[in-house]
Amino acid sequence: MKYLIIGLGNIGREYSETRHNVGFMALDYFAKSIEDCTFSLERHAYIAKVRHKGRTIILAKPTTYMNLSGKAVKYWIDKEKIPIENVLIIVDDIALPLGTIRLRMGGSAGGHNGLEDIITVLGTNKFNRLRFGIGDSFSRGKQIDYVLGKFSEGDKATVNLKCDTVNEIILSFATIGMDRTMNAYNNK
Repeated sequence: MKYLIIGLGNIGREYSETRHNVGFMALDYFAKSIEDCTFSLERHAYIAKVRHKGRTIILAKPTTYMNLSGKAVKYWIDKEKIPIENVLIIVDDIALPLGTIRLRMGGSAGGHNGLEDIITVLGTNKFNRLRFGIGDSFSRGKQIDYVLGKFSEGDKATVNLKCDTVNEIILSFATIGMDRTMNAYNNK
C-alpha cells in the first residue's frame, strides 16, 4: 500500500517559512521526526519515502510553485500508481484560525490557487486535504503580503506544536484511512 502526502508551498529562499509554505513546513517537520528521512530533488518535487507498518508513505514538496501544483500532484499520482483516496494534500488556509486543523475528503478550492490548479489538472475535487489554519490577521487588500509573510516567533511555536498533530494525522491516514482519521482529529 502506497500513500502520497503532498505539502503545498513555493520553492526558494524568499518563501521559506512563510505562511503560504506551511505545507512544506509540515512535511519538513515530519521528515525530521523519522530517522534517515531526507528529501531529494526529483521530477516536479522534492521527494522522501518512509515505511510505516508495511506501508510506503511518499512525501512530496512540489517545485512547480503553488499556482501550478496540479502538475506535480498528477505526475506523482501517475508515477507511483497511487489511488486518489490514498492522497492527502496539506494546504494553508486563511479561513481557519492559526493552528486549527481540518480534514476533508473533497470540496471546493475555497479561493486557494494551489487547490484550484490541482482540481483543474486532476479533473476532480474528490481528494483528501488537510487544511492548516494560518489565520487572517491582515488589512483589506493585504492578503498577498500576509500569506507571503513569515510567521512571528510566537506563531512559529504554535505551528510547530500543531505539526506534532500533523505527524500523527499522516501516520493515522496511512494506517486506518481518512474516515477514522477525520473522526479522531477533526474534533480536537
